[in-house]
Amino acid sequence: MVVILLQKVRVHSSTFHTNYGFSANENSKHRHKLLHKVASLLDAHSPRPHPQRQAVRPVYELVPRLEQPAIDFQTVPVDETYRDVILHHNREYQRYAVEHGVYFSPVDDDEIEYLQYIHGLFKLMFEDRLIFPPIPQPRKILDCGSGSASWAIDVAETYPECEVIGLDIYPYPMPEDLPANLELQIDDLNSPSTFPSNHFDLVHSRLMSGGIHADRWVNYLTDIFRTLRPGGWCQMVEIYFNAQSDNGTLTANHALQVWSQSYMQSVQPYKDPRAPLRLQQMLTEVGFVEVETRVVTLPLCGWSNDPRDHNIGEASRPIVHRMLSSLCAYPFTQVLDMSQTDVQLLVAQARSEADNPAFKDANQVVAGSRVTPLMFHQRTGSMVMRGSELGIEAR
Repeated sequence: MVVILLQKVRVHSSTFHTNYGFSANENSKHRHKLLHKVASLLDAHSPRPHPQRQAVRPVYELVPRLEQPAIDFQTVPVDETYRDVILHHNREYQRYAVEHGVYFSPVDDDEIEYLQYIHGLFKLMFEDRLIFPPIPQPRKILDCGSGSASWAIDVAETYPECEVIGLDIYPYPMPEDLPANLELQIDDLNSPSTFPSNHFDLVHSRLMSGGIHADRWVNYLTDIFRTLRPGGWCQMVEIYFNAQSDNGTLTANHALQVWSQSYMQSVQPYKDPRAPLRLQQMLTEVGFVEVETRVVTLPLCGWSNDPRDHNIGEASRPIVHRMLSSLCAYPFTQVLDMSQTDVQLLVAQARSEADNPAFKDANQVVAGSRVTPLMFHQRTGSMVMRGSELGIEAR
């Protein structure tokens, strides 16, 4: 799998992703053992624990909660359509998302935990850096595809004077003690943005390749460009789901490659699974400037002899396990007409290969940097961020 992290000078786009899970025949004792191991590896990099659903407040009550006169657009209670879920092979999915071909990942408690572990892994990889561009005192930040809001919460707590808005298609349950400067909104990012022009210092977009329609990408990035202040930044994180091995031993007949090709085939009626590879080109086309990319390796298990990469691989292993299950369960059975038994068998084999250090399986993270030119909407210049400023080394 190729994970792409793309960043723009003042508009920074990054791509990256991993997963966590267990095969059906793993017993409870083994599951808790792995959970404990991952938690200890992520440690301080992990977000605070997510509460149980019955202990949280619905998002629609949080939407109008932020009383900031500087926010010059209207919020309304969440449409109940976005709350409706369906059950598919013991996982909960948003009905609106699957029926409209928007999003095929679960939205249940397991998925919330999974998203939190991904956020913790990102922090581990990027040495606790939440924002890569040099923005000393951001005033307004938008988080597109906020999910469990782990990133948005951390940013809001880090910059208490900054207005942070998290936007997602599903109203995930949230902690009661959200930062006062964080507002959560629900919307389909495949629709045109209603935010004002020249509004945000930073727009953060992470793991949206599974949610943005194939024919929406250019307009999605154009919306981001329009809503940024002159010289504003866009920071993006996406993954290209194409399993690869560092030593070339993974072939098209291996389960990880079969899973990758099957996943891309299953979502292509709706999505462009190769969009992460074209982010640099698309960002340039819509007006961003000074694009720079970096490719780094994300080991799928602890095969690396480098101590840091080994720890990252150990932490990513259970996350990859869950990704292999949650991402494919719906599209493989509903689009490719695979039986649940065949899906489970493929996932089990793919997990086994991901765990095998002999394959040296890895995700390649492409890091880059981009900025909105000051001549657009009165933008007249740009800043250049070098790869070293990302805190990421090419490997």
